[in-house]
Amino acid sequence: MVRGASQARPSPDFAEGFSERVVRWQKRRGRHDLPWQRDRDPYAIWVSEVMLQQTQVSTVTPYYERFMKRFPTLDRLGRARQKTVLLHFAGLGYYARARHLHAAAQELTREGRGIPDDFQALIALPGIGRSTAGAILTLAFGAPYPILDGNVRRLFARLFEGRNPERSREETARLWALAGKLVPHVEVAAYTQGLMDLGATVCTPRI
Repeated sequence: MVRGASQARPSPDFAEGFSERVVRWQKRRGRHDLPWQRDRDPYAIWVSEVMLQQTQVSTVTPYYERFMKRFPTLDRLGRARQKTVLLHFAGLGYYARARHLHAAAQELTREGRGIPDDFQALIALPGIGRSTAGAILTLAFGAPYPILDGNVRRLFARLFEGRNPERSREETARLWALAGKLVPHVEVAAYTQGLMDLGATVCTPRI
């Protein structure tokens, strides 16, 4: 478990210790068998991160497997008809995600580009916000960027502020600043995955 977090602005020494504990926990107890973890393919990670927006892993996994079987590459997705792409999201909900995936794939395919490894280029694509871009950059490219999805927001609010998240503008700014201070420059993929795993499997919502 990650213990000892009690202040909203940790010292550099504590920040380093926190990331190391998260990495250690992830290696021992985190999730290692998710289908998009088989390699660091940026396309696969991009698809998974968009599908995981507002949807749990257990729900996404069968849709992801079917989607990747039908659209195994960025080029295949970019050349597909939108109707076909939407069909492979049927039942998953939030269909704007499918339209955004398709539009981004069309744009990248048309321009002869792959999944960008640059933050500004990523967030310029349809359907990719700050946290999704950070997840893609860390998990696919090993670049040190923070994330703050719903699970990580809850984790940070409870650990560092002793409460459930309020989702106010002030809190968002505060937690993003905290996330940026905590992100390490080594083993960043394991750290990011560890935050996601802790938020999804340990620091869960209270019913």
